[in-house]
Amino acid sequence: MVDENAGAKAESIQAEYGRLEEARTGGVTWSKWGPYLSERQWGTVREDYSQNGDAWNYFTHDQARSRAYRWGEDGIAGVSDDRQRLCFSLALWNGADPILKERLFGLTNSEGNHGEDVKEYYFYLDSTPTHSYMKMLYKYPQKAYPYDDLVQTNKKRSRSEAEYELLDTGVFDHDRYFDVFVEYAKADTDDLLIAITAHNRGDQDAALHLLPTLWFRNLWWAEETPKPRPMLSVSKDGPGIHTDHAELGGYDLRCDGAPILLFTDNETNEERNALRSEGSSGQERDGASAFDESGGREKGFVRRLFFDDGASAQRG
Repeated sequence: MVDENAGAKAESIQAEYGRLEEARTGGVTWSKWGPYLSERQWGTVREDYSQNGDAWNYFTHDQARSRAYRWGEDGIAGVSDDRQRLCFSLALWNGADPILKERLFGLTNSEGNHGEDVKEYYFYLDSTPTHSYMKMLYKYPQKAYPYDDLVQTNKKRSRSEAEYELLDTGVFDHDRYFDVFVEYAKADTDDLLIAITAHNRGDQDAALHLLPTLWFRNLWWAEETPKPRPMLSVSKDGPGIHTDHAELGGYDLRCDGAPILLFTDNETNEERNALRSEGSSGQERDGASAFDESGGREKGFVRRLFFDDGASAQRG
């Protein structure tokens, strides 16, 4: 059987060898940007400041959307620079969930009848050694995500029983979900092309909101953090976001069309999390529901797509 794409594949492999050699001998920073964003930062020892070492309960999934991390960030299909200062990932909303789908959900060690366990369906499909090309698939239900059902049902099961999986909840019945593919391709070391393709796999029309999100990791909580703080603002040349960082310099995130732009600060919502600190900005981490065009340190596009049953759409 003849592979009609054999020539293109060989050329692509040779080009990657060239990038690896440039990085090894010429100091070309092909790996500066890559899939360095955590799948889950909440519930880890990295963010645990509890008195008894209870990392699971000190920083929960419920808190993650409104409480700033200190030592890392997380996201779906995310990328960042190699020091995780500037981050990008995809948030989603199906119109039914009570919250945005910004990060993976799972059970803590005490909630799962077999211990901790992520309750999502996602697949890393491709990545070259220099991350010049990356591809990921995330399966997003069109019904409300069954957060409480997964926790409560698994809690009731014994160790001898099977785990209660996301598929068991019925949220994927009749194939009513979206396949969301996220692809990255590097035109240069600091030039990433991003394509987001969504497919309605169900038998009914459905809407999907895409919220590609760009933000700075909160490093300014430490007193020794250099000033000025990094900022995001509306790009002057066409629809997009401009970044301003003392070390990274300036970048622009471009988008086709005319999406809605939302700004907020990557700060803890102290009222929601019952935490105390000085200098609250009033533009907290969970402020995407409030429309603000003035600028901040966390920023996203909003795209609302309507799909006929079985239809697909791509945005970049």
